[in-house]
Amino acid sequence: MMSMQMSEADSVVKVAEWQQTYYASDSGIQSGATTVRDDESSTEYSGSKKYTGSTTTSAPTAPTNASAGGGGDTAAGGLESPTDLDAQYSLTRAQRVRAAMFPETLVEGEAAMPVQSDPSQQSNVQRLAEPSQLLKTAIVHLINYQDDAELATRAVPELTKLLADEDPVVVNKAAMIVNQLTRKEASRRVLVQSPAMVGAVVRAMTTAVDMETARCAASVLHSLSHQREGLLAIFKSGGIPALVRMLSSPVESVLFYAITTLHNLLLHQEGAKMAVRLADGLQRMVPLLKKSNPKFLAITTDCLQLLSYGNQESKLIILANGGPEGLVFIMRNYNYEKLLWTTSRVLKVLSVCPSNKPAIVEAGGMQALGQHLTGSSQRLVQNCLWTLRNLSDAATKQACITSPTTTTECLCYCCNYQCH
Repeated sequence: MMSMQMSEADSVVKVAEWQQTYYASDSGIQSGATTVRDDESSTEYSGSKKYTGSTTTSAPTAPTNASAGGGGDTAAGGLESPTDLDAQYSLTRAQRVRAAMFPETLVEGEAAMPVQSDPSQQSNVQRLAEPSQLLKTAIVHLINYQDDAELATRAVPELTKLLADEDPVVVNKAAMIVNQLTRKEASRRVLVQSPAMVGAVVRAMTTAVDMETARCAASVLHSLSHQREGLLAIFKSGGIPALVRMLSSPVESVLFYAITTLHNLLLHQEGAKMAVRLADGLQRMVPLLKKSNPKFLAITTDCLQLLSYGNQESKLIILANGGPEGLVFIMRNYNYEKLLWTTSRVLKVLSVCPSNKPAIVEAGGMQALGQHLTGSSQRLVQNCLWTLRNLSDAATKQACITSPTTTTECLCYCCNYQCH
């Protein structure tokens, strides 16, 4: 019995000595009681936790026991401890991630410590910088889009009432606010989905007593006309007759908004052509050929082509309002290719009308079209040739239109008919 008790006591003593020797060794292995778990490891920076993305535990700390031959914050060789190195690396990694995704949060002059050995090659964080910024920008836009939509949804009912107010000043301010809302896509979509709002804008433009209100209302309709839902809303709210009336406005901006909105309607909205004809749109568009802005004229002439194509009555209305003379004048005096092309399209349509043919020839249309046969625009040359072909029979019945010759016979310009 005595020997068994002595052996147990020896065993306890030996275990204690082994544990003391093991924990004091330089192996660097720590007991489970002091090991930091992965989910508890973090790095403090600027007073807040920053996720490092690492799933490994921190490097083992150097022993501080005097028996290990070390002391303080340095190991026996005088180098920084592994804990300090790991903390410094984690700090620079957090800085690099923050610099890549949130560069605006960096203090001026602050920069993350580079870690790649070759400066000419980008690190993984640097490669992620651009897509991270794009993602952040997209998220910001989504948040702003939702905010704009919510703001417009709350404001539309009240603005609709204000646009119908009897006070012109109130109407003017409301029209300006609605015009500002149409500059953002989210709020513009909300306006399109409100027929009452579109109708209020049309009425405000028609009854405006000052040009600024009319300009804002026309600008709103112009913005809405770039969406198919907006075109339908303008059409159903009676916007076409109101826009046609705006073609007589002395304000250039109102004219531009009106003609471009009508152009979008003619291109994409079913029933718009007939509505423009019934609202005397042709009678108001033809006089606009006297304007001097080439881009404005290009839109106007394209509207005339859309309205006159396949409609004999429209061709006669253009003739009655002096359309051939205005179109030939444009072909003679302008060099903007798109304008010349749209004008030649109108002349091509009118050149099949027996009533318009002589008017075009008398206005000098053959010579004006012939000026562009040597140009670089193939589509313009093709339209000019086609129109000259259609006009050739009418040209033979007019006074001789010739190229200079020395003989008694002359060759009619751009046609194969000889006249005497």
